[in-house]
Amino acid sequence: MKILIVTVAGMSSRFSESLGYPCLKCLYNEGGFEESLLYRLVNQPYRFDLYVIVGGFRYEELARAVRENFKELKDRILLVENRHYAEYGSGYSLYAGLERIRDMEFDEVVFAEGDLFVDGESFQKVCNAPGSVITCSREAILAEKAVVFYTDQAYGIHYLYDTEHRFLEVREPFRGMFHSGQIWKFADRERLYKAVSSTRREEWQGTNLVLVQKYFEMLRREEYEIITFRDWINCNTVSDYRKMKEGGGK
Repeated sequence: MKILIVTVAGMSSRFSESLGYPCLKCLYNEGGFEESLLYRLVNQPYRFDLYVIVGGFRYEELARAVRENFKELKDRILLVENRHYAEYGSGYSLYAGLERIRDMEFDEVVFAEGDLFVDGESFQKVCNAPGSVITCSREAILAEKAVVFYTDQAYGIHYLYDTEHRFLEVREPFRGMFHSGQIWKFADRERLYKAVSSTRREEWQGTNLVLVQKYFEMLRREEYEIITFRDWINCNTVSDYRKMKEGGGK
């Protein structure tokens, strides 16, 4: 079984501020639901056996939209509610999704943050890769908006993110630095839940990078692939969404 986990529980504060009213940005569209971020992410060329969508902020609105617009996938969609979306960070949404599938038999999990636009061809490369995957984009690395990872002298992976969107700091020599594509593939179930079990509750209250870091630390360089997205937009504001629209959203 192959599973996609999409987390959309956050309060969309920057997006709502850019619009001028509260909005769940994964549902926002300017021309129909098929132009929403959630539809574009779920309706990729690759078909999963199960789609796990973790919501929180405006959860009932999300549930209604999923029921009404994904009828053809209703038997393959599992909605999960994160009741701690307001006080915890993105890590708890990932935890909630992974806990709901813990007792299922599956081969791999693709995890995607729900405020992204990526091109279908690149996304399919992630899904078809034989092992685990880290993704990156071609965007400039800016502390005010980027999730960053770098490889150290031994090719170990390290993630950086400033929740205050001010500065990033690397305190060791590194071989390369990349703008994260914020989509990952976990192809080793045993190691995935080993990482889950080693993560303390207070760590789940932070970002999802804690779990990601722990998982990829267990892998040798030949056990994962780095895939660069051709087209990638992180939709923090409505202007980012419109940039996607202007680009054709292919």
